Amino acid sequence: MDNPEKFYITTPIYYVNARPHIGHTYTTVVCDAIARRQRMMGVDTWFLTGTDEHGQKIERSAAAAGCSPREFVDRVSREFRGLWDRMGITYDDFIRTTEPRHVRGVQAMFTRLQERGYIYKGSYSGQYCVSDELYVDTAEPGAPCPECGRPTETVQEENYFFKLSAMEAPLLKYYSEHPDFIRPETRRNEVISFVRSGLRDLSVSRTSFKWGIPVPNDPKHVIYVWLDALANYMTALGFGSDDPKDRRKLQRYWPADVHMIGKEIVRFHCVYWPAFLLAADLPLPKSIIAHGWLLFEESKMSKSRGNIVRSETILDTLGQDALRYFLLREIVFGQDGSFSFDALVQRFNSDLANGIGNLASRTLSMISRYFEGEVPYPSTSERIPADEAIARLADQTIADCQAQFEQFQFSRALETAWSLVAAVNKYIVEHEPWAVAEREDKDSRARLATILYTSAEALRVVTALVHPVIPEATARIWTQLGLGDIKALDLRNLAWGQMQLGTKLGTVEPVFPRADKSMVERMQQMEQQGAAESANKEDEAKAATAEAHPAGAGAQGQPATQAVAAPSSAPPAVVPSESENRIAIDDFLKVELRVGEIKVAEKVKGADKLLRMEVDIGSEVRQIVAGIAKAYEPEKLIGRKVVIVANLQPRKLRGLESNGMIVAASLEDGLPVLAGFLEDVPVGAKLK
Repeated sequence: MDNPEKFYITTPIYYVNARPHIGHTYTTVVCDAIARRQRMMGVDTWFLTGTDEHGQKIERSAAAAGCSPREFVDRVSREFRGLWDRMGITYDDFIRTTEPRHVRGVQAMFTRLQERGYIYKGSYSGQYCVSDELYVDTAEPGAPCPECGRPTETVQEENYFFKLSAMEAPLLKYYSEHPDFIRPETRRNEVISFVRSGLRDLSVSRTSFKWGIPVPNDPKHVIYVWLDALANYMTALGFGSDDPKDRRKLQRYWPADVHMIGKEIVRFHCVYWPAFLLAADLPLPKSIIAHGWLLFEESKMSKSRGNIVRSETILDTLGQDALRYFLLREIVFGQDGSFSFDALVQRFNSDLANGIGNLASRTLSMISRYFEGEVPYPSTSERIPADEAIARLADQTIADCQAQFEQFQFSRALETAWSLVAAVNKYIVEHEPWAVAEREDKDSRARLATILYTSAEALRVVTALVHPVIPEATARIWTQLGLGDIKALDLRNLAWGQMQLGTKLGTVEPVFPRADKSMVERMQQMEQQGAAESANKEDEAKAATAEAHPAGAGAQGQPATQAVAAPSSAPPAVVPSESENRIAIDDFLKVELRVGEIKVAEKVKGADKLLRMEVDIGSEVRQIVAGIAKAYEPEKLIGRKVVIVANLQPRKLRGLESNGMIVAASLEDGLPVLAGFLEDVPVGAKLK
C-alpha cells in the first residue's frame, strides 16, 4: 500500500445461521489491525463489517427455532456486534442485509444488470444445496454438494439468470492485467483455473422461499443470496441512494482497497463479484485477500465436530490482547493456522508476560525508584557500544516492521518487534542497572540514566509499532510512559531518540500478569460449560439441517476444498474374499473420484519417497503430497491426468498439507503405478 488518501477495508459479512466463534474473530482482528495502522499512518480509513441475513437456510433455521426469520437474525446479529464491541473492534460501519439502505442498493444493482442485458428469465431443473444456497448443475439426484458435502435437493423453478458465461474472457483479461487483484498466488491460480474450465450462467433469483429481497417488479422472486450479500460492500457506502451525502461517501471510498475473506468463499468473491461489477460497468475492488483456516488442534472447527472455540472464553480469562496477539503472531497469514489453549497460554507467558510486560514493568519501576518517575537524561560521555547497538537495532526494527506490516506479514512483523524486546531485556540483565544504582557515584548515576533511557526509548518504539495488534495494553504502557493518548501518535514519523527527556511517568502497574498452568484447564471447562448452555441453540440448528437434509446424510459437512489425505495415510490395499468384507453401493458413492491434471511436481525436501504436486481438478487446483517419488520423475508427471480421491480429511506430511489422494496400483516390488486413461477425459470429470 502506498499511503493513499483513503483506505477502505472490509471483512466478509458473517452469515447469521450460528453465533460467532474464533474463526470469525480472526478475520475481524486482522482487518482491525490493518485499519488501526492505516489511521496511525495518517490515512482516511473506512472499515466495514456486518451480517448476512437472508436465504432459505435462515428461513428454515428460524422455523426450527420457533421464531420468525426477523427475530432469528436480530438475535444472532446482536451477538456478532456485541462481540466486536466488547473487543474494541474499530469498525466505522456495521451493515445488515435486512436494512432498508441495503435492500434499496441490491435492487438498484439487479435493475442495472437487467437493463444492461446481463439478466434474463429462464427456468432451472436440477440439484440445489440449501446450505450453500447454490445450484449444482452437474449433480445427480441426492448427490453431495461439491462445496460442503451435504446432499443436494431436486428442485424445479422459474429463475432469473445472470450471463456469467459472457464474463469468462473479461475476467481472465482482468486477472492478467491486475496480478495483485487476488492474493495469495495459490488462490489466484485456483480462480484462473476455475474460470478457464468454463462458466455457466448463474441463477440469481429464487421462488421456493420468501426470506430475501424481492426482485424489482416481480416480487414472487427473491434475489439470490450471494448477489444480495456481495453488494453490501457498496450499499454500505450508499450505492443506490439519491442522497448527496451517500453519493459523496460512495465516490470517496469505492473501490475497496481490501476485501478480506476466508479461502472457502474465494469463488463468490473472485469470480461472481467481479463478474457482477464488470457487467454493471462499476469499478472493481483493488484486492481480494484470502486467508487460511483456523484449525483447532489440527482439525477445522465445525459444529459437527463439536470443536468450536468461543472468543468469549479467552476474553474472560486472558483478555482481548492475548487473543489478538496469538492469532496474528502464531498464524502465518495466508496459511492455515492451529489454535490450542496450551499454545495460547505458552505464547501469552513467553511473549506478553515475560516479554513486553516484563520490559515495561522493570524499566518503568526503576525509573520511578531511581529518578522519581522522570525519564532521565542519557549521558553523552558514558555511552558504550551496547547502548548504540540497541539504538541501531531499534531503527532497523522500525524499518522492517513497517515493511512487513505493509505486506500483511503480521507474524514476521511481531517476531521482529519481539527481537527488540528480547534484546533490551538481555541488555538490562547484562548491565544490571540495580547494581549500578548501588554505587551512587557521579559516573554511575550517568551510566544508570543511560541504561534506563535506552530501555525506555526501546519500549516506546515497540509499543508504537505493535499498538495495532495489542491496542489495550499498549495504550496503558503509553500512558505509563507519560506520553498521553497513543491515538495521537503519527506512525509515519516514528524514529529513535524522540523520547521527551524529563517526561513524568504515569502510574506504573503490570499489564500482563503471568498465567498459571491451571488456566488451560479453566478455559477448557468454560468451553464445555458454554457448549452445554448453548445446547438448545445447537439443537435448533441441527433440527433445521435435518429438515433440509433427511436421513442424517452429509453430517460431516466438509467443504470440498478441505478434503485432504495422502497415500501414506491409507491402509494397504486388500481384495475382499468374503462377502462380509464387501461394501454397499451407498458406501462406495460416498467416495468422490475425480480426474485431475498435474500442473506442478517437485520432490519434498528431506523425503525420498514424497512428491509435492499441484493438481487441477476443474473446480480448483489442489496441493497433493504422494509417496511416488521412487517410481516417477517429477518433470515427467507434468500434464499427466490422474485419478484422485477428492473428499478425504486433511493431512500434513513434512509440514505440507495434502488435499487429496492419488489412486495407484500397488505392485509386488512396492512401486506404485498411477491409474490413467486411454481416452481423452476432461479435467474434473467424476468417476462412477
